[in-house]
Amino acid sequence: MSDLGFYGPAALGGLAFLLRLPGLIRNPRDPMLRAVAMLLVTGWGVFFFGALPTIAKVNEMTGVPNFSAPLVYTILTAFSGSCIVLIINWRGSPPERIRRATRWCAGIYGLVCVALFVLFALGDAPEERLRDLDTYYATTPYIREMIVLYLLAHTVSAIIMTFLCRRWSRDVSGVLRVGLFLMVVGYLLTLVYDVCKFTAVGARWAGHDWSTLSTDIARPLASAASLLIATGLGLPLVVQRLEAPWREWSRYRRLGPLWQLLREVAAARPSVRISLLSPAGVRLLQRESDIHDGLLTLHPYLDSEVRARALLDALASGVCRKDAEAAAEAAMVVAALGAMRSGDARQQIAAARAAQRGAGYGCRDLVRMSRALRDCATARRRPAG
Repeated sequence: MSDLGFYGPAALGGLAFLLRLPGLIRNPRDPMLRAVAMLLVTGWGVFFFGALPTIAKVNEMTGVPNFSAPLVYTILTAFSGSCIVLIINWRGSPPERIRRATRWCAGIYGLVCVALFVLFALGDAPEERLRDLDTYYATTPYIREMIVLYLLAHTVSAIIMTFLCRRWSRDVSGVLRVGLFLMVVGYLLTLVYDVCKFTAVGARWAGHDWSTLSTDIARPLASAASLLIATGLGLPLVVQRLEAPWREWSRYRRLGPLWQLLREVAAARPSVRISLLSPAGVRLLQRESDIHDGLLTLHPYLDSEVRARALLDALASGVCRKDAEAAAEAAMVVAALGAMRSGDARQQIAAARAAQRGAGYGCRDLVRMSRALRDCATARRRPAG
C-alpha cells in the first residue's frame, strides 16, 4: 500500500481530534469525550507512525534500529484498548460499572504496552527491517515474545469488539446499526490480519518463509480494517451532531408558507435583525417568533365559525383529524388576514367569540398549518381538469 494510504487517514484523524479538542478542554472530566479523544489520537498514531517513511525516520532520529517496532505495536495496542473503552462508555451502564470496566481495560492494555518496550529492550534486533520485522525476528529471544504479545492483545481486542458490536447491533437501528455493522466488518478484517501474521510467524518457526502473508497481505488488511472501524465509530457521532441542525433547517423551511403569509403582519412589530451567518436554531427561533407575533396581531379577527366550517369540510374530504385541524386553523388565519386588510367590522364579533370559546390557533402545529397553506396554494395553481 502507498504511503498516501497511511498519511491521508492520519491527516483526517488529526483534524477530527483538533475539532474535538475545544469540547475536551471545556469538559476534561467527561469520560465519553476522553474516550473519543484517546481513540482519535491513537488512530492517528497508527496511521502516521505505521507509514514506512515515518518508521525509517523514527529509527534514524532515535539511533536505535527498529525502535519503531515497539512504538507502532504500543500505539496499535492502545488503539485496541481505546476502542473497547469507547464502546463501554458509548453503550451506557451505571457510572460505577463503566468506571470499573474502563480501569480494568486501561490497566491491562497499559501493562501490555509497557511489556512491549521491556521485551524489545531485552532483545537484540540490530538489523533494521522496515517491512518484515515480524517474520525476520520471529525466532529471536524476547523480540519473538514481543511480537506474539502484541498479536495476542490485538486478537483479543478484535474478538471482544466483534462480539460487543454484533450483540449491540441487534438492539439498535438506523445509523447506529450501520456504524456497528461497519465496525464488525472492520474487526473481522482485523482477525484476518492477525491470522495472516500468526501464520507467517508460525511458518518461520517451522523453518519456512511465508513473509508475503505479513508484508503484502496483512498490511493492506490492517489499513482497510482501521478505516472501516474509524468510519463505524465516527458515523453515528457525526450524524448525531448534524441531526439537530438538520431538523432545525427542515422546520425552518417547512414554516416558510405560513411565515410568508404572516410576515407583513409581523413586520408591524419590532424584530431583531439576524446575521447572514446566524445558525439554523437562531433563524428558526426568529421565524417562529414572527409567526406568533402575526397570529397575536390577527387574534381579534379570528373567527371560530370559520374554523368550525373548515374543519367539517376537511373531515368530509377524508383527511386525518390532525391534518383537518391544521387546515381549519390555516383557513381561519387566511380569513382573519382578509378581514384585517378590509377593515371588516365583524372583527369585534370575532373577538367576542374568541374570548368566549377560546378561538385561536388551537392545534398549535405550525408546521401542519404551513403545509396546509402550501397545499392550498398548489391546488389553486393546478389547471382545472
